[in-house]
Amino acid sequence: MRVPVLTYHSNNVGGNDYANNDHVALAEDLWRIHAAGFRIVPLSRVVDVRLGVADEASVDDAIALCCDDGSWFDWHDLDHPTCGRQRSFANILRDFGAATGAPAHMTSFVIVSPDARAVLDRTCLVGRGWWTDAWWPEAEREGRIAIESHSWDHNHATLPETAQRDGRTGTFRSIDTHALADAEIRQANDWLDAHVRAPRAGLFAFPYGETNDYLLRDYLPDHVAEHRLRAAFGTDSRPVGFDSDRWNLPRYVCGHHWRSSDALVRMLESRG
Repeated sequence: MRVPVLTYHSNNVGGNDYANNDHVALAEDLWRIHAAGFRIVPLSRVVDVRLGVADEASVDDAIALCCDDGSWFDWHDLDHPTCGRQRSFANILRDFGAATGAPAHMTSFVIVSPDARAVLDRTCLVGRGWWTDAWWPEAEREGRIAIESHSWDHNHATLPETAQRDGRTGTFRSIDTHALADAEIRQANDWLDAHVRAPRAGLFAFPYGETNDYLLRDYLPDHVAEHRLRAAFGTDSRPVGFDSDRWNLPRYVCGHHWRSSDALVRMLESRG
């Protein structure tokens, strides 16, 4: 088992070229992945195989897709104020599936707090109300984009207040006590269970790809009954294998670990 997990950010719209627009990158990458003979499987299936509850053959020649933050750019086509009309990740997946007949599934790791997203919409997007959660249950019902947790508030540096009350924002390494972990991880799952109303796989992606020994060695493995997660993902540049840490599974990040579809295909073919 060596399954690459590819990560995109739909908020990354700085132009209309591969290098500065993850919508352009995803659309091109899907075709290159398909032409290279790889299948796209749900991220939850990769976790099932890693945990020994699904057949390894179900992820042969497979990759999984995910995206972070959970804004409207995942689901809605939007008119970007400087870069024009942007095809949503969901519609890019639908277009690809309609053209090829190949399944195309993605997991969206969402910032859960409505208050945090309202602020981030102004500080990190364009302040047009494009970071609400009304589309999340619809996405779950369709089954093309799964909704999972990217923490309560990302401990984001632009927020006036986060769960981390000591001012150590802009990093997830400072989430290093049971109370802080509960506020960022369990609280997010509680909200999703109450509002998304669909069975979820119980997956988590660390904000900034950052973690610490307390989360990896104490909170996540020893408090499963509280947080109800099955696995968590960082951003180490390796495929998921049976030897991967369940609580820090690796992901590749578009624009960081690869910067062109040619580089992506080389990375996938080498599984490294």
